Amino acid sequence: MVDESTSFYSSLPVISSFSVAARPENHVPLPDGWVVGFADVVGSTNAIEQGRYKAVNMVGAGVISAITNAIERRPFPFVFGGDGASFAVDPNDADAASQALQAMAAHSETEFNLELRVAMLPVSSIRAAGADVCVVRYEAGPDCVYAMFSGGGLGWFADQVKAGNHLLDSASNGAVPDLSGLSCRWGLAPAKHGIILSAMIAPRGSDPRFSALMEEIIALIATLENSGNPVTLNALVPGPAAQAIKLEAAAKTATGDWRWMAWIKSTLLYTISYLAFQFRPKAGGRDMDVYMESMITNADFRKFDDALYLTLDCSPAFAEELDRRLETAAEFARYGTFIQRYALLTCFLLSNENIGRPLRGKTNSLAHIHFIDGASGGYTMASKAMKNRSWE
Repeated sequence: MVDESTSFYSSLPVISSFSVAARPENHVPLPDGWVVGFADVVGSTNAIEQGRYKAVNMVGAGVISAITNAIERRPFPFVFGGDGASFAVDPNDADAASQALQAMAAHSETEFNLELRVAMLPVSSIRAAGADVCVVRYEAGPDCVYAMFSGGGLGWFADQVKAGNHLLDSASNGAVPDLSGLSCRWGLAPAKHGIILSAMIAPRGSDPRFSALMEEIIALIATLENSGNPVTLNALVPGPAAQAIKLEAAAKTATGDWRWMAWIKSTLLYTISYLAFQFRPKAGGRDMDVYMESMITNADFRKFDDALYLTLDCSPAFAEELDRRLETAAEFARYGTFIQRYALLTCFLLSNENIGRPLRGKTNSLAHIHFIDGASGGYTMASKAMKNRSWE
């Protein structure tokens, strides 16, 4: 019987090969006592069409930040979905995670003017509905380990929540989430090879051909430069100061800072980051170049969450080739794609002390992770394209 203690997830073996980690046969069922959480921005498509893509991504990443800090930064499985996130926690952390979700929902509406839909449900209830939640730990880099999910449970739960089931109320007692470590100081990453392709590829039922299709697509993207990773040293430049400071200040008010203090701190941190980028200091055991290089490996531009999620820097010809291949698999796979010119980074640091000091060898660590999405809607628009296709 699987141990339901807090050591379950952190004791799972770490897989460093993306193709191996994406195979459902390598995923382990979560214990029945665990609890799954889901959050997404209501009306995210409209918000993105209004140019608020960075705010939408900031709220989605904020969910992960809020849960991480609420459970005292213990390892837990999560996945960033662009306009939200899915995760699972052990039963001992369920109450703290629920309160953090409710606080994040209230904070999202107050500070970002975005309605955040949040929900939690025991894994046992998902299994009773005929779905499952299985997980694997993927090591993107030496100091960045995150999860991938399979079993259909997260997708089933997301559909239930969007239908109005299992919802949690927003916090009404003035509670705010702890968003320490959340930042949005980097600018948009321009496509090096022509376009940034956002893609979602999901199974239709349990057809075994889907696994073979995933293997084929993963092998195909491996032929791209850096496997299609849109984060490169040339792409990493500070974003517009006003926008970055505004978004980070909105996050910092959740840590208890007065609004004016949040603006001062955000301005100071942006200035320090800008100067560090310009002069690349090597002092006190820190190296800005090391940190920026680790940002490339710590980018979650590919992941599996009951579907393959990709944000790729590629050529239009590659996108057309992928689309043709997916069209031939329409009998057993659903998909949606979206093309834009830029990728978007939202960053989560466990500690500023980790900058330039990757935690080599600590496979339970998550010193910093950089959530990647397309800058004009990315996963949200790819999901919309999937829903708009006829799958009869």
